[in-house]
Amino acid sequence: MGRRGWIGAGVLLAIAAAGLFWWHWQAQVPAIPAQVSAAPSPRVDAPPAVPAPAPALHYPIASEPGQPAGSPGDVETALVDLFGGKAAGSLFRSDDFGRRFAATVDSLGRSSSSAHLWPVNPAPGRFLVREGTDGAVVAADNSLRYADFVVALESVDLHKAAAAYQRFYPMLQAAYEGLGYPGRYFNDRLVAVLDQLLATPEPNAPLRVHLPPMDSAVRPARPWLLYQFDDPALESLSAGQKILVRMGAVNERRVKNRLAEFRRLVAGEASRP
Repeated sequence: MGRRGWIGAGVLLAIAAAGLFWWHWQAQVPAIPAQVSAAPSPRVDAPPAVPAPAPALHYPIASEPGQPAGSPGDVETALVDLFGGKAAGSLFRSDDFGRRFAATVDSLGRSSSSAHLWPVNPAPGRFLVREGTDGAVVAADNSLRYADFVVALESVDLHKAAAAYQRFYPMLQAAYEGLGYPGRYFNDRLVAVLDQLLATPEPNAPLRVHLPPMDSAVRPARPWLLYQFDDPALESLSAGQKILVRMGAVNERRVKNRLAEFRRLVAGEASRP
């Protein structure tokens, strides 16, 4: 796949993240865990502090001996190689891609995410609802906005993407630790988020939505960013799960099929019976 091929791994979750983040989540990425302040000097007769055990490592990524590390400067060329110039230019943000990918993966499993860190551009157009006498529902045509992202996701060779991910894992691990998770293993977080996404419900009824109460004297410039699910169970889902639901049932199943296969590869389960 070459040095420029590592970007393919990022597509799998990056495209999922593109879908509808702009609709509801304009908040910042959840606060980075605060660094533990320095403890006071122990008394002379105090027993030596016992270091905290390292977090358990569940899904190790084995490095490939003799493989050169990729360069962040390879990202834009890699995108063009994998998807063509037009798709690469319209779908992706190649600057600081490693940090964007690590931050997006982490925030997909949380309640909110920041558009400033997405490695992909938002879906075109605006969120579509259909107003009725009994309230608003997500319009059927809304799912068409994500067609290019889903097609791009399905075009990726997952075995090559997983091999590239393995090769360039040190870059992503460093980016993840740089977000404020020293000693934490990025691949474990990736697998955990994939498991959460794969457990996303697949509603078969129209998705009812509403605008939250607001000051009538203040008219939001983009009210479509504020819609929430009527169903509390759906509204309580993680950011990534909400995206899948809002993409529409067909798109959700197509994306989950790809994520399930990629999860199997990066979790080291591809060769198991």
